[in-house]
Amino acid sequence: MAGLTRWLRRRHPAQLIVFAFALGVLAGTALLLLPFATTEEGSASFTTALFTSTSALCVTGLIVVDTPTYWTQFGQVVILGLIQVGGIGIMTLASLLALLVARRLGLRTRLLAQAETAAPELRDVRRLVLGVVVLSLLFEAVAAVVLTLRFWISYDMGLGSAVWRGIFHAVSAFNNAGFALWNDNLVGFVTDGWVSVTVALAVVAGSLGFPVWLELWRRRLGPRAWTLHTKLTVGVTFALIAFGFAAVAAFEWSNAATTGGLGADEKLLASFFQGVTPRTAGFNTLDFGSATEETLFVTDLLMFIGAGSASTGGGIKVTTFALLLLMVWAEVRGDPHVSAFGRRVPPHAQRQAFAVAFIATVAVVAGTLVLMADTAHPFREVLFEAVSAFGTVGLSTGITADWNDLGRLVLVALMFLGRTGPYTLAVALALRERQRLYRFPEERPIIG
Repeated sequence: MAGLTRWLRRRHPAQLIVFAFALGVLAGTALLLLPFATTEEGSASFTTALFTSTSALCVTGLIVVDTPTYWTQFGQVVILGLIQVGGIGIMTLASLLALLVARRLGLRTRLLAQAETAAPELRDVRRLVLGVVVLSLLFEAVAAVVLTLRFWISYDMGLGSAVWRGIFHAVSAFNNAGFALWNDNLVGFVTDGWVSVTVALAVVAGSLGFPVWLELWRRRLGPRAWTLHTKLTVGVTFALIAFGFAAVAAFEWSNAATTGGLGADEKLLASFFQGVTPRTAGFNTLDFGSATEETLFVTDLLMFIGAGSASTGGGIKVTTFALLLLMVWAEVRGDPHVSAFGRRVPPHAQRQAFAVAFIATVAVVAGTLVLMADTAHPFREVLFEAVSAFGTVGLSTGITADWNDLGRLVLVALMFLGRTGPYTLAVALALRERQRLYRFPEERPIIG
C-alpha cells in the first residue's frame, strides 16, 4: 500500500486522471458482470460489460445490448452512476470529498482538480469544484422535473416509472451520455417538443463546460466582460448548432424514412434536436440508419469537433476547432500573431490545439481502418461509428451490436481516448517532460 501511495505521488496529474478513469471502467465492468445486473441467465460477457461500462463512464452512449431489456434495475443504476461520475469527473469528485473531509484543498489535490476541470488558476479550484457539483445537480433537477411531469401526465406512466425515467434521462442528457430507457432511444418522441427541447437544452448546458458557466455567473455584465475562452466557446457552440440544424433540415426534409412524413413544424423540431445532439450527446429522434449520406457526413464533422473544454462532452473541443480556424485565418492574412476579440493567443496554445486535432485524426483513421478490416459494413457507417466513439457521442446507424470482440475493443479504446482527451493521454503516456536547454539553427522547409 505504501508503495502504491509513493507511486501515485510521483505521477503527473494527467497520468492520474487516465489511471482513475481506467479504474472506474474496471469497477463498472465488475459490477455489470454480477449475475443480478442482467436479465439474461448467468452474467453478461466480459466484452459486453467492459463496453457498456466504458460507454457509460466516458459518457458516450453506444450500446451493444438494449439498455432497458438486457440490464436489470440494478444494472441501470450502475450505468446511471457511471454516467454521473464520468460527467462530473473522477478527480472533481475526489477533490470534493477531500474538501468536505479536510475543509481545505492541499496543493497536490488542487493540481489534480485543475488538470481535470481546466481551472485557469489554482486559487479558482475550490470554487470551481463546488460549482461543478451545484451546477450539475441544478440542471439535472430542472430537467428531471420537466421530463417526469411530461412522462407522468402525457404518457400514462406510473409516478414511480415516470420519476425514474425522468431522472435517468436528465442525468444522461446533461452529461451528454445519450443512454435511453427505450429500445429506439427517443424516436418515439420525435414530435414531442417538451421532451425534445428539454433534452436538447440539457445537452447544450452540459456541453458548454463548467468554467464557462461559472464565468457567466460571476460576470453577468455581458459578453464584453467575458474571457476569450468563454467568447469562443459560446460563439462557436451556437454557430455549430445553427449549422447542424440547417444541414439536417435541408438534407432530411424530403427523406420519407426520417422527417419526410412529418409536418413542417415537426420537421424543424426534429432537425433542431439532431442539430444539437451530435455535440457529443448521442440521443436520436431520427433513425440514422435511414439518414442521407450528407446528413451522416455533417454529423461526422459535428461529432469530431465535440463540446466545450472541461465539459461533460468529448471531441477535439470547440475551442480547439476555433483556434485552428484562427490560425489558418492569420496565416492567410499574413498576420504574425493569432488573435481574436482583441486578445493574442500564445504559441503554446496553438501547438496544443494542433496536437489535439492531429492525435484525434490519427486515432479515428486508425480505428476506422481496423474496423473496416473486421466488417462488411459500408465505409460511411464504419466511419460514423468510429467518430461517434471518439467524440463520446453515442449516435449509430444501428451496427454497434454487430461488432465482434475485436471491434468492441477498438471502440472501447476510442471512447476512452475521447473522454480522457488526446492531449491529456499523450502527456500521461510520456515518461517525463523534457526542457531543452539549447536551440538548433533555424531552417525553413518548402511548404505546399
